[in-house]
Amino acid sequence: MVGVRDLDPSASPLDYYGYELRRLREAAGLKQQQLGDIIYCTGSLIGQVECTKRVPTRDFSERVDAALGTDGTFSRLVGLVLRSVLPTWFQAYAEMEARASYISTFQAQLVYGLLQTPDYARAVLGVRSEGDLDAKVAARMERQRVLDRENPPLMWVVLSEAVLHQEVGGREVMRNQLAHLLDLWRRKWVRVQILPFEAGAHAGQMGSFTVLRFDDDPDLVYTEDFVQGHMTANPQTLREGSLRYDLLQAAALSLEDSAALIARVMEERYGHQPAPDGRAVA
Repeated sequence: MVGVRDLDPSASPLDYYGYELRRLREAAGLKQQQLGDIIYCTGSLIGQVECTKRVPTRDFSERVDAALGTDGTFSRLVGLVLRSVLPTWFQAYAEMEARASYISTFQAQLVYGLLQTPDYARAVLGVRSEGDLDAKVAARMERQRVLDRENPPLMWVVLSEAVLHQEVGGREVMRNQLAHLLDLWRRKWVRVQILPFEAGAHAGQMGSFTVLRFDDDPDLVYTEDFVQGHMTANPQTLREGSLRYDLLQAAALSLEDSAALIARVMEERYGHQPAPDGRAVA
């Protein structure tokens, strides 16, 4: 049994979530194990969330709402909780990203966060991860909910071909990630182009960057170094970022050729290969 401690609900979104979960569970006359039985988890997990030792997921929150009849309280609150899991320096960007009407990004090494599969994200975040890796992955997946809203942002992504060949998480993870990029073609507001190796020297050699555009706010340019991110609305920087992005788009393969390259790399590099005994392996 997880030890019960007093929580200050004003300390953080996670503290408030744990405080409310305990309060509403007890108001319903349920013990931790009883609630766990209803939502198909352990009573220990309920206790860990109530004591802020575990970060709740969206699925957990939706099941709690259904079990306690809380009219979406925890489903709404979990977004704030997961946002708070993001690095402090990244939270402001995540907020602006969620408000953007147009996102254009060039990625030199990795698939853009909004397009990552859970397993790919886990491999990326697990390289240097302090704290709850599950929570960090859940926070990244929460960011992707912006693509499912009624009016999602238009997203145009240019990926270096190197992104396709950099094996992150193993062959199966990469195969599924590239398949996910191809599946995104069904979303008319998401477009992916590949900058091929044959492009040679290009306008993105200084590294990845993202331009966010808004209906009612100044546009922003976002970059990262190995310590933190940098976001600016400086007109000259924005002009330079926009020009570099236009040049990258012009040098990249067409949408159709980009999809064909993704599919070819997926099959040739990460497809099922025969093992020495003749059996197929991933």
